[in-house]
Amino acid sequence: MIRRLFYISLGAFGAVWVMRKLQSLHPNHLARRAVRGASGVLDQARDFAAEALDGAARRETELRTRFGLDSVENTYTYDVKDGR
Repeated sequence: MIRRLFYISLGAFGAVWVMRKLQSLHPNHLARRAVRGASGVLDQARDFAAEALDGAARRETELRTRFGLDSVENTYTYDVKDGR
């Protein structure tokens, strides 16, 4: 009796496992996973670009300060003759 219950529960577990594996291979499921993965990559690319631009702006400000150049906001002063 206990042996039968064991084999029935093992069979039920195996059937559920197989059904889940087959559902994960369904085309709609694969497409959803691909879209989710692509959106994740796009978010990572956006984050990387934002960090790179922020770092470049900080570095530019640092170099302009070190060399005494105009600030990033005020790149040209109209009262200084520069040979134009």
